[in-house]
Amino acid sequence: MSLGAPSVARRLAVAIVLSLARFADAQSVDSANRTIGATITGVVRDSVARMPLSGAVVQLVAVGGTVQFGIVAISDSLGRFALTDVPNGRYTIGFFHPMLDSLGLEPTLREVRVEGKGTVRADLAIPSAARLRWAICAPQLAANAGGVVVGTVRNTSDGAAAAGVAVIGEWVEVSLSRDASVRRIKRLTAMTLDNGWFALCGVPRPGTLMLIATRGEDSTDRIEVQVPGDGFLRRDVYLGRARSVLLGYATQRADTLSPPRRRRMRVGDGRVSGVVVTVGGRPLPGARVAIPDGPYTRTNDRGEWALVDAPLGTRLLDVRAIGYYPHRLPIDVVAGAAPVRVVLSALVAVLDTVSVNADRQASGFEERRRSGVGRYLTPQDIRRRSPFFTSDLFRNMAGVKHEGGIRIRGPFGDCSPALYVNGRHIPTPGSLTADDIDLWARPDEIAGIEVYYESVPPQFQVALSGCGSIVIWTK
Repeated sequence: MSLGAPSVARRLAVAIVLSLARFADAQSVDSANRTIGATITGVVRDSVARMPLSGAVVQLVAVGGTVQFGIVAISDSLGRFALTDVPNGRYTIGFFHPMLDSLGLEPTLREVRVEGKGTVRADLAIPSAARLRWAICAPQLAANAGGVVVGTVRNTSDGAAAAGVAVIGEWVEVSLSRDASVRRIKRLTAMTLDNGWFALCGVPRPGTLMLIATRGEDSTDRIEVQVPGDGFLRRDVYLGRARSVLLGYATQRADTLSPPRRRRMRVGDGRVSGVVVTVGGRPLPGARVAIPDGPYTRTNDRGEWALVDAPLGTRLLDVRAIGYYPHRLPIDVVAGAAPVRVVLSALVAVLDTVSVNADRQASGFEERRRSGVGRYLTPQDIRRRSPFFTSDLFRNMAGVKHEGGIRIRGPFGDCSPALYVNGRHIPTPGSLTADDIDLWARPDEIAGIEVYYESVPPQFQVALSGCGSIVIWTK
């Protein structure tokens, strides 16, 4: 195994192809006089994904001696290949696949000897995660310490590799002591090479990582990736640019002097489509599909959807429907992208129990409000603010930031709060957004709101979150 620029692999591939052309005359003799040789068989495996590698170009070329021979085969869906009629001699065998470019690998070559007319076994593989991790990050890592994220950044305009792109990985590190817990945001940055390849060494394994690639005005969204326990993750991304347009946000009401609010939306020239279904495979109509701060749509009766004017590049797709857990996933908005299939899981018993929880716990709202801990909004406060969306209530609220998601002042800086509806914790994938809040209640349905920063009542705390909470009570 060797690591290097994918261009090296391509140059070697060209050299082998030229050699095959040079040897073509020697192989195209009359079939009646042809000597039937041995058969070389094997399987090409992706040791990182632990599965066969289909579509690998397996090439065999004679090494030294007087035998002039070269042959090519393509691995099938099970990774199998067969090279037939191979004369006696010494050969080099290897394979090419886009996965090698993505991992920053040169072809793995091995020697094969053929004697007689039998069958010779020669399996090939992308090296294991442990070997790749050590080979890529040996200068930075001690044995078995930390993981690595590798990939290639490409331009959405032409699919070419993007050089000089900053790829940033961030994660939360919590240190526990006898007296307190300390929450830190850790960050790693890598620059892509001329071939667009990058490696982030020393990420947590297993662990959750926020990944973003940026160069000038071009960038991806911040996407969430999961580093597996073996400490090796490959994630290619596409770099694109989003245009910002100013749209009307709410119409002015006759009973208020406040000006109509407006918001910015990120748009582009991309199009992406797909389908939303339940765990059982049933189409889910009416689900909201959106790129945060970008275009959105609803699924039709067949669960199908399409987003137009989407910003190009690797983006975050947000899918949610009443009665189902919201789901966020990274997608590549590029020409020819395959349809995206999203499966939503039902909110088991959550909607059936929120009203019960409300009756049991909302009675403590006034008591908590008199304690002076946190911020509180009563129905009178809500009517006075005349919000168009529930999330509007948090605009201009002290200690709350509304841009790029809902964030509040925390003990270690701004952070994403937990969301509770009628006393029930509502899990949200990623950071809390305005859409997360607007999904659960309209302004006229709200009986009260509690916002906690550093001091949070135990019933509204999420273990080790290190942040506060927003609690919404409905009528």
